[in-house]
Amino acid sequence: MCDYSLHFVASRPARVGDKLVSTRFPQTITRGFASVGEPNVAVCLLPGTELAFEKEVRCETAFVFRSRLGHTVAKFREINKGQSNVHHDALEFPDGKIVLLTHLCEGQHATVLQLPARPRVTVDDPQRHDSLVV
Repeated sequence: MCDYSLHFVASRPARVGDKLVSTRFPQTITRGFASVGEPNVAVCLLPGTELAFEKEVRCETAFVFRSRLGHTVAKFREINKGQSNVHHDALEFPDGKIVLLTHLCEGQHATVLQLPARPRVTVDDPQRHDSLVV
């Protein structure tokens, strides 16, 4: 989704094939993803969305320290859902490591590979049962 501090930023849902860039949004304390062509519009991801990065993912572990995570693919997750006013948007990497989106270094490019499958919803229509032939 889009983190709590991005609720007042223009946003849109992610689409397969979107070219994204990790961005710090103006007037917020949060980093997230924007479309390469729309730097001020947050692109909101659903849990389970798969991303491929152009290069090995880098994050900031402290104010000045940066580290490489050794991966170019990740899956979007939401964490700390029971806590308000904390960051929830995160990436899970193949080794199981989870990093908050707001800790990603700015300017990293990624492509949306796949959106999560949506559960199939069926409607039980009583009129349909009357017309069944047995």
